[in-house]
Amino acid sequence: MPSPELFHKILGLTLLLLPCYAQGKPGQFFPVPGFRAEKGLSQPYLPGFPSVTGNEMEDTVLQLKDRILKLEGVLRLQGKITTSGQKIFATNGKTADFYATVKMCQEAGGCIASPRNADENAAILHFVKQFNRYAYLGIKESLIPGKFQFLNGADLSYTNWYLHEPSGKGEEECVEMYTDGTWNDKKCNQNRLVVCQF
Repeated sequence: MPSPELFHKILGLTLLLLPCYAQGKPGQFFPVPGFRAEKGLSQPYLPGFPSVTGNEMEDTVLQLKDRILKLEGVLRLQGKITTSGQKIFATNGKTADFYATVKMCQEAGGCIASPRNADENAAILHFVKQFNRYAYLGIKESLIPGKFQFLNGADLSYTNWYLHEPSGKGEEECVEMYTDGTWNDKKCNQNRLVVCQF
């Protein structure tokens, strides 16, 4: 977890870049001034950031790269965001079928929203209620009818099925979230709200 000081610097950078992305000019501030050698020091430093050495520098750079990639993905959606734990959930307010949703989220640098606990489910529900539209989740039926898993093949450790769901038994391979936060198995060709996670 980045320190509060580091978080505020990332937030400042984001606020600085936001107008460029809104104007369609993401390259206006890049390349960012790189690391340079400070007088009398063999270690490079980034102006405005505290001096760190060795593994601390690598860890900080990796954390920054990861956070910036997530923020850039959110900016590409040009929509709303909400958070749960370390995850950022975002929507552009558009609807698409399941496969188009997966593609849109990947192109934005994230993946389709896949709740792993009640808090993440509530973060996705925020958009479902706000737009009054069901949303696909990153969950699909496995090769065993009636058994669902995350898109990476991992078993579900959290579920929030509506009463008597899933009921499709091989006919409904995708999962949608209702406006009350419960889940239903559904065919993948319906248009649903696009919600991504970063």
